Amino acid sequence: MLKRINPVLPELLAGIALYGIVLQLTGIWFVSDKLQYTLGLWIGILLAMGMAVNMAVVILDSVDMMAARGRAVRTGFWSVLRYVVVVGVFAAAWYFELANPLIMFLGLMGLKVSAYLQPAFRNIISRMRRGDSELSADSHEQ
Repeated sequence: MLKRINPVLPELLAGIALYGIVLQLTGIWFVSDKLQYTLGLWIGILLAMGMAVNMAVVILDSVDMMAARGRAVRTGFWSVLRYVVVVGVFAAAWYFELANPLIMFLGLMGLKVSAYLQPAFRNIISRMRRGDSELSADSHEQ
């Protein structure tokens, strides 16, 4: 389903999740409040994933309905709403002291990191697929 929205969206989401796992495994050793670190990180990661899906849907919607009147206003509305939700979640986490806002921001930056590294992920995945197909071809020949 995600590939129908945007063909690179699954790779982008996988990159965000991988970024979160790396930060979780490395950063947990350096903080005193491990619960706030973990909650902040994964709230940020989930926000990044939600933003990625929302952006992909809004882009698909605006491209499909480009000729429709009022589409630019609607696209702008979703963009503003996306950031209002992020600020609201940050404010709630800070106010109720649920999570570390700085770590939430690092988790949210997973969207940027994954977007920049997506071409490399695509290369690695295509090489792995070629390797799997070569292995299965070799096993069928024997």
